[in-house]
Amino acid sequence: MNKKTRNIIIAVAVLLVLVIGALVIYNANKPAAQEGGKKLTVTVVHGDGSTKDFAIATDAENLRGALEEQKLIEGTESEYGLYVLTVDGETADEGAQQWWCFTKGGEMLMTGVDDTMIADGESYEITLTTGW
Repeated sequence: MNKKTRNIIIAVAVLLVLVIGALVIYNANKPAAQEGGKKLTVTVVHGDGSTKDFAIATDAENLRGALEEQKLIEGTESEYGLYVLTVDGETADEGAQQWWCFTKGGEMLMTGVDDTMIADGESYEITLTTGW
């Protein structure tokens, strides 16, 4: 084995050891999950315009988990995840082109409830909307 090849092998081995060490340190220092570790605010805007606020403490990682823990949403499974039909006891009338619009800070979510990851302190709005 020539000197150049040996130096490359040593450099790769050192890099590998550094990456493994960094992963070990990261895993040892990351905060543990706490019960009710995330607090969310969810505002539901019903079809009649009335609003209802919910303060949610959860360990869930996604919006679906947090809302289902509170029994706030129901729906049907689709290839894209849960299609939300009912929120806080009110069911959207698909015949009237009603659907539940999920927003965060006034901006429509680009992901479904299954793929929307949540963090402590976030606020979401769920509004019954008419018209496709």
